[in-house]
Amino acid sequence: MPVWGIVLCAVAGGVLLLFVIWLICVYNGLIKARANFEESFSTMDIYMKKRYDLIPNLVETVKGYAKHEKEALEGVMQARYSCMSANDPKDRAKKEHMLAGTLKTLFKVTENYPQLKANANFMDLQSRLNELEVDIVNARKYYNGCVKQLNNKIMMFPSNLVAKMFKFGLSSKINLNSFISASFANMGMFKYNSHSIWSQTFLIRMRLYSFGQ
Repeated sequence: MPVWGIVLCAVAGGVLLLFVIWLICVYNGLIKARANFEESFSTMDIYMKKRYDLIPNLVETVKGYAKHEKEALEGVMQARYSCMSANDPKDRAKKEHMLAGTLKTLFKVTENYPQLKANANFMDLQSRLNELEVDIVNARKYYNGCVKQLNNKIMMFPSNLVAKMFKFGLSSKINLNSFISASFANMGMFKYNSHSIWSQTFLIRMRLYSFGQ
């Protein structure tokens, strides 16, 4: 074989080797991005389930003081069940918004019952729900970041060629702003007090959240 033939074979072999290395790197990057996406949803799901577990206790506590508020109480429990039976993140997001609406209604009802608002168990449940809301907001932020990273890899050239080859699918983000407004501003669950440690902690965490948008 002439020298030029040997050189050509060596170059072709080198190019093929580089292509294989590139393919492996891109594929592993996609796998890692998908793993981060799945982990982020699992983390968010854990916080949501903790909140779902608190809701029956909240409803029972309210029921002890406002038994005739049947519509509001049943609405919360039905919305909770719908969230727990959601099939995917997009469906969960819609049903979570419904749950926020029913909780908003329930907390408006509690405004008419001063003794309930002063109940230690109710105050503890309300505080725990507030804390979980902040955790859920942060978890959703991380989840949306993972979705963006995965989707970029799937759509952008040349990694989109590998994604198509191995059938990686796009994922959906969850609208954070609607949940923040529903959970905090509208539901009336968070009462700002500049001298409260909880209020100050809440603001710090929300500023960190906004900075990461």
